[in-house]
Amino acid sequence: MNISIILKGMTMGIAEAIPGVSGGTIAFITGIYERLLRAIGSILGPEVIGALRRDGLAAAWKAADGGFILQLGIGMVVGLGVAVMTITELLAAYPPVVWAFFFGLIIASAIYIGKQIKQWNAVAIGLLIIGAITAYYLTTINPMAGGDNLLFVFVAGAIAISALILPGISGSFILLLLGMYTVIFTAVRNIATGDTGALLIVATFGLGCLVGLAVFSRVLTYTFKTWPNQTLAILTGFMLGSLRKLWPWRNALSMRENSKGEMVPLLETPVMPGAYEGENTFVIAVIIAFLLGLIVVYLMDRFAPPVEEEMEILKEA
Repeated sequence: MNISIILKGMTMGIAEAIPGVSGGTIAFITGIYERLLRAIGSILGPEVIGALRRDGLAAAWKAADGGFILQLGIGMVVGLGVAVMTITELLAAYPPVVWAFFFGLIIASAIYIGKQIKQWNAVAIGLLIIGAITAYYLTTINPMAGGDNLLFVFVAGAIAISALILPGISGSFILLLLGMYTVIFTAVRNIATGDTGALLIVATFGLGCLVGLAVFSRVLTYTFKTWPNQTLAILTGFMLGSLRKLWPWRNALSMRENSKGEMVPLLETPVMPGAYEGENTFVIAVIIAFLLGLIVVYLMDRFAPPVEEEMEILKEA
């Protein structure tokens, strides 16, 4: 058992529990991003199916890098539990402080990813700008009207799960934009009542997630192999553009009902501390939290195994 992989999964799980923060970002700065893409893409791929037919389950498990996925998944489940019990409570009590931590985390992560670009040219700069504008626009648009049409549920699953492996935007935020956040979480809650319609919605959403992961992970793996600098540039821009979503002081423009029936902000606008409508601005605490976010990424960068080492592990698996 690799404790390091489990811990990385925990940090990804914690990140996925926070709207606006992507587990893909954590995977990147901890050096497992490309390995994760390849492992996910191989699950439904010809390599695993061929290994299963030729040599059985053990060979298919090895071809899919099953040990890595299992340990990462265990860590993510634990991380989600920790986040639900702690970070979400802190977010409700001290939102500017928590958002400042993640603001620093994402800025440092964008710098880290940008440093991996070996050649900056007009194309890389243009893609960075396109990524930043796209992500910024996503944080400003009005949510669509969701529905329980199964085709739309399937597409929503495929798009939202892609955010799991795309640094910058979280899957929960994508569901909000598509108007499907309440639809999906209500369906999950209603399964316990024996609602077959809810079960069908969740099953369709899950199928969309599987297809989205299989397709999108292969697309990203191909782009990393073929156009590494350009892919890194657009991902860096995506993270920079998403910072609007993480600005510590934001006033609500509209509200939504979450899966617990509570009213929480849907669309928010960034403001300066003096215009913040919350109970406290916590300026000093916000600055400290921001610096802690920077330090966390620095420590991850300093002590995490290099990406090249992770890829050697993948080749040997």
